Amino acid sequence: MSHNTFGNLLKFTTWGESHGKAIGCVVDGFPANIPIDLKYIQSKLDLRKPGQSKFTTQRKEKDQVDILSGVFNGKSTGSPISMIIYNEDQRSRDYSNIKNKFRPGHADFTYHVKYKNFDYRGGGRSSARETAMRVAAGALADLYLKKVANKLKVTSAVIQIGNEKITGSNWNEGFINKNPFFSPNKSIIKMWEDLILLHRKRGSSLGAIIEVRVKNCPPGLGEPIYQKIDSEISKAIMSINAVKGIEFGTGFNLIDLDGTNASDQISYKNKKIVFDSNHAGGILGGITSGQEIVFRYIVKPTSSVLSEKNTITKSLKNTKIKTIGRHDPCVGIRAVPVGIAMTSFVIADLMLMQKSKLI
Repeated sequence: MSHNTFGNLLKFTTWGESHGKAIGCVVDGFPANIPIDLKYIQSKLDLRKPGQSKFTTQRKEKDQVDILSGVFNGKSTGSPISMIIYNEDQRSRDYSNIKNKFRPGHADFTYHVKYKNFDYRGGGRSSARETAMRVAAGALADLYLKKVANKLKVTSAVIQIGNEKITGSNWNEGFINKNPFFSPNKSIIKMWEDLILLHRKRGSSLGAIIEVRVKNCPPGLGEPIYQKIDSEISKAIMSINAVKGIEFGTGFNLIDLDGTNASDQISYKNKKIVFDSNHAGGILGGITSGQEIVFRYIVKPTSSVLSEKNTITKSLKNTKIKTIGRHDPCVGIRAVPVGIAMTSFVIADLMLMQKSKLI
């Protein structure tokens, strides 16, 4: 299995499976002499870890990270930084009765076609468990960004679950990490609680839309053609398990505007460049404009549900399948810290690329 590495100058490689002994990552290309705050990295992992509320999977994992290399006297050395998290609460027996069946919506079938040998226990590499190490790598990227662009801030929130969504104006940044949904809007909490519990009771699940905002990102990041910052972010976000789409700025709603109103008109006022709108989401021609970067992505409903579905076996026999075990009724909730991590990593990578060209 190839292509387990992400990035250009700054790279990370993840390894491990959902029901294996451990998961881990190696971050390569990380600059030397950056203060490494393990408590900060752990705080980011704590936002993503399972079992924190009745609205996520009840698998209990501390997700305690340990740094094995690349740090000395509290600072990065410039050598590869290796991190590890030991799995503690696997229940492989939950999958024993479906080991010869393909779960609809999962990667079981495609992994079998490609490799002829896949780890059916929780999905192996295709499990959302892998994203814990992305969060750890993204936290490292944050520590670099704090050093070189301390005003830059990546914020993310769930803006829609199922068919219930918030309005764009109801965004309370201080409330996002104070509720189990990463919602920026207090008024929708009860509605989402009832909706998720209803679908969980029915043995089903829901999808979610997540919005990411990047404030104070310097202009000039990204390359004009094949390494546009929006294409790099898209690659990062679309690589997250269960993500099925992404849009920047006004996105698909630009169809409702004409060419005059869809453009972000520019003026110079009080010795500052001012944009009248931000339909482009802070990116023009693949390069940051200095405006706030804004994008949204959709996470599909969790495929592991208690309701019975049609499928086939490895021997190509028609059968039925019902997935037991502990699964997120809305996996999009825990995707919020992952999206932040991948965004931070892309920006840190492109900053290093930009710096290499200015030397």
